[in-house]
Amino acid sequence: MSVPNVKLNTGYGMPILGFGTWQSEKGVVGAAVKSALNVGYRHIDCAWVYGNEKEIGDALEETFKEGKIKREDLFLTSKLWNIFHDPEDVEDSLRETLKFLQTDYLDLYLMHWPFSFFKNDNRDILPKDGDDKVMNTYIHYLDTWKAMENCQKKGLVRSIGVSNFNEYQINKIIKGGSIVPAVHQIECHPYLNEETHIKYCKDNGIAVTAYAPLGSPKRPWGTAEEPVVLNDPVLKKIADKYGKTPAHVAIKFQMQRGVIVIPKSVTPARISSNFEVFDFELSNDDMDGIRGVNRNWRGLSFDWAAKSHKYWAYHPNYSED
Repeated sequence: MSVPNVKLNTGYGMPILGFGTWQSEKGVVGAAVKSALNVGYRHIDCAWVYGNEKEIGDALEETFKEGKIKREDLFLTSKLWNIFHDPEDVEDSLRETLKFLQTDYLDLYLMHWPFSFFKNDNRDILPKDGDDKVMNTYIHYLDTWKAMENCQKKGLVRSIGVSNFNEYQINKIIKGGSIVPAVHQIECHPYLNEETHIKYCKDNGIAVTAYAPLGSPKRPWGTAEEPVVLNDPVLKKIADKYGKTPAHVAIKFQMQRGVIVIPKSVTPARISSNFEVFDFELSNDDMDGIRGVNRNWRGLSFDWAAKSHKYWAYHPNYSED
């Protein structure tokens, strides 16, 4: 099965269904990536902060040596972490990811969040002070973006984009930079359908990738009181109608909106199951029904670590003026 592409504003095609690697631990992520490639995924979503890019790179290199897949057959995404926002650090961080993934270029490089943390010799991803508070710095994301633009111009990455931004911040980049982001990666699922923001991105020529498309029920800070997307009765009813699962319906919902989607698993059966979304189409009534369960519920705002930062995207009435 060949996965359809979404055409980016850089002219490159990005597979609409990808494979996520967040929370895929060392020792299992390599096998998971190989399993995904065997199933038919050709889009792998990575990030430096996940701490598993070296193992992913080893898995990719082994797969290439087998001769079944070539580098040009894959779409590789990674992300710049918050301690590397200083423009002087951006290229070095990207080159480290290239080394880990054992490739000469990325297809897409994203700014993981719009805010920066204190750069530290220990490379702690959440550097904290003596009061156990995250140590912020206030490098403006536009300055970081311009350094990413230079990486694209050097050919280290084909397309660049952002993640977890708001419209104010994206407008700042569009007006102040020389390259419009190719992609905005956001939390998006039936309980956070982001209809208005997706339209904004499309109106500006920016593709959208939905992470946590199943609601990320296993994220470390989740609580028993939170809603579980895959238990929603509307999704279950629609899934039964097609002989599918609520997960299939949640993934297909994004694809039929033209949204790129990156479900994650390390279980071979689930990896394969998440790919089984090309043999059915949701009706207009089904799509409207899924839209109707929206709660604007966000499970991955990172507020527990970043709410104090002035560039945290989810401040009410956000403004830098």
